[in-house]
Amino acid sequence: MNCIAVDDEPLALKLLVDNINRVPYLKMVVQCRDAFEATVALQEHHVDLMFIDIEMPGLSGLQFVKSLTSKPMIIFLTAYKRYALKSFDLDVLDFLVKPVSLDRFIKACNKAKELYELRNSKNTTLRSPELGYFFQHVGYSLVKIVFNDIVFIESMRDYIKIHLKSSFQPLIIRGAMKTVESELPPSKFKRIHKCYIISIDSITAIRKNSVFIKDIELPVGDSYRDVIDKLL
Repeated sequence: MNCIAVDDEPLALKLLVDNINRVPYLKMVVQCRDAFEATVALQEHHVDLMFIDIEMPGLSGLQFVKSLTSKPMIIFLTAYKRYALKSFDLDVLDFLVKPVSLDRFIKACNKAKELYELRNSKNTTLRSPELGYFFQHVGYSLVKIVFNDIVFIESMRDYIKIHLKSSFQPLIIRGAMKTVESELPPSKFKRIHKCYIISIDSITAIRKNSVFIKDIELPVGDSYRDVIDKLL
């Protein structure tokens, strides 16, 4: 995995790079002293994993990661535990408190390796509609979701809720509705609204402006009325 290290303290950066070089599956690409150097590194190199300090002059690690539209896996390193909650709100892989022991560092790296291997698996059947399931990132895991278990999918700003027959609580994932829609077989699912995708088999009733799944009424968007017409 290609990785970069970002820390404004020279000694801390050297220690971080030394630890990275001890891990055989990590390849050190660039060492950065601040978020601005890291920005250039991300533009010039393919980066899978970024180790970054939080308190840095100019732009903090939290601010920098929050500004990224497309980001690698992130592991924060800091001397301050108070940043933990804010860090995980940014969907980072891990949060390490300095001084970091080597075994704790390797544990975080192993977590990154597992996620990297799942994301880059050459086994394309993981997303094969013919097999009746696909995988989605939920937290730090790839969760198998069976098509026949899906009732409907709901967009909630930056999050997506996948409502399942087998669970009272929906699965909550980050991502775009279009991305999820592209994974679903169109013979089983229809987009009826910018915020809703439904399982055709789950429909119990249809009105002009809405679709019912038992006692749940979902609106039909103006631009999706032809979808309902075709179903009828």
